[in-house]
Amino acid sequence: MSIKSFESKVYLSSPTMHGDELKYIQQAYATNWMSTVGENINEVERIAAQKAGMQHAVALSCCTAALHLCVRCAGEELYGKSPLGHGALEGKRVFCSDMTFGATVNPVVYEGGIPIFIDTHPDSWSMDPVALEKAFELYPDVKLVVCAELYGFPGHLDQIKRICEQHGALLIEDAAEALGATLHGKQCGSFGDYCTVSYNGNKIITGSAGGCLLTNNIETANKARKLATQSKEAAPWYQHEEVGYNYRMSNVVAGVVRGQYPYLGEHIAQKKAIYERYREGFRDLPIRMNPIVEGSEPNYWLSAMTIDRAYMCEQTRSNTHATYIAKKGKSCPTQILEALAEHNAEGRPIWKPMHMQPMYLAHEFVTRNGSARQGNGTDVGADIFARGLCLPSDIKMTAEQQDRIIAIVRSCFE
Repeated sequence: MSIKSFESKVYLSSPTMHGDELKYIQQAYATNWMSTVGENINEVERIAAQKAGMQHAVALSCCTAALHLCVRCAGEELYGKSPLGHGALEGKRVFCSDMTFGATVNPVVYEGGIPIFIDTHPDSWSMDPVALEKAFELYPDVKLVVCAELYGFPGHLDQIKRICEQHGALLIEDAAEALGATLHGKQCGSFGDYCTVSYNGNKIITGSAGGCLLTNNIETANKARKLATQSKEAAPWYQHEEVGYNYRMSNVVAGVVRGQYPYLGEHIAQKKAIYERYREGFRDLPIRMNPIVEGSEPNYWLSAMTIDRAYMCEQTRSNTHATYIAKKGKSCPTQILEALAEHNAEGRPIWKPMHMQPMYLAHEFVTRNGSARQGNGTDVGADIFARGLCLPSDIKMTAEQQDRIIAIVRSCFE
């Protein structure tokens, strides 16, 4: 079957703007508040906290900055302030989500911590609570857990939180991809002791950049704001008593975020329709869409799929390249991604698990059966990575365009 390529590229997830954003950008311009203070920032912090059901939000330049400040503040809460030049987690182990983007984990290393990766639950694609319990058996001294939701689909965060409380550990929730999603009616970005959300250019709403740290502790919020503005002391000159950062959100970027927030629900509904159209279109294929945890309402940011093992053709991946051998009735992520690219559509592989990344190969990785580095248990994350890919999930994609995407994927199994 011949499928016509798209004249204009169909993106994975590009910004969807509405016009209100310009009003607030113009307001920043007209009032000359173009830097890191202003009404837009104040409003973003108010709205972000209110939406998440948290008491305080700190608007920052990106979600990675928010995660870094979460790690710094959590480390100081647990272990006290470190000497100048040393991280707050110097030499301390931290349990981290394995199947996620590197920004979830890297701030632990910024602060001198040692990530230990926790395997993925097959029915949520997020951290496995059973594997987390096993990790606490192996390393009972660990007092910090960093957990991310994947692609806007909540994992078993309520269980993760209970396990952390039982072991006296703090939880950092990376809800970068899950803004607006809920679990048992509770907003993602409110389960952790420290939480983050993202407004990156490809997220469910955007500021072109930016993120927020969310907390119920006023002292943490004030501490984060101070750290984000180079830790300046109240003095008539620039006085610094600890290392700080240039992490505050711009009032211009905040204007874009402020203009986007009213459309969050609309964007979620559109993303959900995309997910459901894919699910229906692949109903008779050996394909499974992102799993939905009972009691959760995802934001459906990225629609992703895995191919049933029996229908995988041979696929080989190195650190930088992938190849496959086509076989009738079977396919693989590499073949489908190449077919999408040939038709001017954008997809991408599932996040490559952190324990498979070259820089983290020496770090411990724990499955529900124990240390995977010692050969214990099935590597769920590696399996999902091998069989999975993210499909074009752009809100501006028409139903006709999505039908052609479905046809492209179907052709790979012919």
